[in-house]
Amino acid sequence: MKKILITAGPTREAIDPVRYITNYSSGKMGYSLAEAAVKRGFAVTLISGPVTLSRPEHLAEFVQVVSAAEMAEAVKKRFPLMDAAIMCAAVADYRPVCISQSKIKKNGGNLLLTLERTEDILQTLGKIKQPHQQLIGFAAETDSLQAYAQEKLRRKNLDWIAANLVGRTDRGFQSDDNAVTLYGAHGEIIDFPLCSKRELAEKILQAIFPESSSF
Repeated sequence: MKKILITAGPTREAIDPVRYITNYSSGKMGYSLAEAAVKRGFAVTLISGPVTLSRPEHLAEFVQVVSAAEMAEAVKKRFPLMDAAIMCAAVADYRPVCISQSKIKKNGGNLLLTLERTEDILQTLGKIKQPHQQLIGFAAETDSLQAYAQEKLRRKNLDWIAANLVGRTDRGFQSDDNAVTLYGAHGEIIDFPLCSKRELAEKILQAIFPESSSF
C-alpha cells in the first residue's frame, strides 16, 4: 500500500496568550484530498492545523498541530517514510519574534510587531526528496497565477503544483468549491474548472496518480 502525507488547514502564530496571526484557510481542500486518497487505497497520514472539520475516517495517522514550527517538525519526521506528499496547508510565512507571556494591554499609541520568517517546509522537502517520492504543492495567489506557480514549481523542486486564485467569494478559502490549474514538472498544464472540493480532490489525485486505483 502506497503511503501519502497530506497537510491541511492554517497555522496559528501566537502574539500573546489570547491573540495570534493566522489566515482564512478552512482545511476543506486538504481534508477532501485525504478522504479521496483513502478511497483510492493510500495509507494516509493527515497533518492538520486548527480547523472545525470532522476527522476523515480510516486514516493511517492523524496529527494535530497549531504553529508552523509544529507543522514543520511533524512533516519532516514522517516524509522520509512516504511515497508522496501533498502540501495543502496554508502555513504562516511569518511569526512574531517575541511572544508576550501575558496579555498585551492597549494603550494610547500603536503596537509594533516584529516578525521573522518561518521555515519554508515545502522547500525543505524539495531538497531531501528521493527519486521514488512525489512532492506536490499548492499555490494560492491573488494575481499572476501561472507565473508565480511555475516559479514555485521549479524553485522548490516539486513534481506538481496546484494553483488557485483566492480573494473571491465563490471559491478558495472558506468556500466548498474551488477551481485550480495543475502544473507539472514536465510541462503539463491541466485546468480544473469550478466544482466542489470533494470532486476536485478526486480529479487532482487521478491526474497525479492515475495508477492509484490498482494499489
